[in-house]
Amino acid sequence: MSNSSKRMRALMATGALGTAMALVLAGCGARAGDDTSSAGSSPAASCVDTSGSTVKLGFLNSLTGGMAISEKTVSNVLHMAADEINASGGILGKKIEYVQEDGATDWPTFAEKTEKLLTQDCVAAIFGGWTSSSRKAVKPVVEKLNGLFFYPVQYEGLESSPNIYYTGATTNQQIIPAMDFLASKGVKKLFLAGSDYVFPRTANAIIKLYAAKLGIEIVGEEYVPLDKDDWTSQVAKIVAAKPDFVFNTINGSSNVGFVKAYYDAGLTPATTPIISVSIAEEEAPAMGHEVTGNYASWNYFQSLDTPTNPKFIESWKAYPNSSGVTSDPMEAAYISMYIYKALVEAAGSFDVDKVNAAAKANKITFDAPEGTVTLDGENHHISKPGHIGQINKDNQFDVVWASDKFIEPDPYLEGYDWFPADIRKQLVDAAG
Repeated sequence: MSNSSKRMRALMATGALGTAMALVLAGCGARAGDDTSSAGSSPAASCVDTSGSTVKLGFLNSLTGGMAISEKTVSNVLHMAADEINASGGILGKKIEYVQEDGATDWPTFAEKTEKLLTQDCVAAIFGGWTSSSRKAVKPVVEKLNGLFFYPVQYEGLESSPNIYYTGATTNQQIIPAMDFLASKGVKKLFLAGSDYVFPRTANAIIKLYAAKLGIEIVGEEYVPLDKDDWTSQVAKIVAAKPDFVFNTINGSSNVGFVKAYYDAGLTPATTPIISVSIAEEEAPAMGHEVTGNYASWNYFQSLDTPTNPKFIESWKAYPNSSGVTSDPMEAAYISMYIYKALVEAAGSFDVDKVNAAAKANKITFDAPEGTVTLDGENHHISKPGHIGQINKDNQFDVVWASDKFIEPDPYLEGYDWFPADIRKQLVDAAG
């Protein structure tokens, strides 16, 4: 159990905070610019060597374990982006030499591999991770060693770091659009189903706060460990609660067990539809059951009609060991490589402090498959469009709802009146 999870459960036990608020603690972190190093210590000197014709970058993904179903594709698209960048001349004229490591769906391993990549392989930056638990394992290591980590997956927000760049969605770019969509559908009763770790619990705490604002009743909330796939008893509670929708924050292969239990219990998209935030084009056909008619909230779908998407799809389908379909997390990983390239070139250096200074001093953009994204140099997140897709018979997504513009990242939900400043401060301070 992580320290943040222990703290969260201790607070719940003592009644120090309301249940929903205590759950948010698991997702809080330092803001970009805060001093996150240990008292009296300073980051170790970098061993990055850019004197030659190459620069080393680290790729850290779960190639084994329960998250491999999703993370192998992220690893592969990072390789594709690096190959593309090398073919166009590299970064500051230096070709990328990448070092691939396996996080093995094990959070201590993510921390260990991060330290290895920074201190032994001497990489200039690391790209990867998926779960919030993996990111939270990496975060103190890159902050202590003053490394850079590019994180490509939607997450629960309430975090920013001078050593992390987030190219997936934060809460107001995925969770809130999903809730707005449900409200537009007239949903009154919602059931929450998630994996038992940081992201689902924190996301669901935020969902409960916004649901109260929208007049949506939460009629149940169930969790199963990330490495377990038996959802039989939990789905029985969904049947009994009779919700209008199920909000799914399950990650990895546990989704397969959930979908099986869902259909075995007689639930269908016609009677009890699911909206997911981790099932994309690659996962949909791997569920072991047709999932046509259910929904997902993402920023990118393969079906999007943008100027750059057709070329991205074509390149991916032709790439060795390609899954054959594109998806939001792998597109966000692809973005991360090009954002890094733009940052280094704006800085004229691979030095971390100079890269961060360039993020603040320049407008860093990239014409991504989801559209032209812009980096917020203060909080290290990017602008993104919100989309809701409904799964069709080809396991692609028909877009049924879209935001009217790109959504600026607000990881601390400072622009939302249902998330008061005093509660936010209390939670961030408590998380450290």
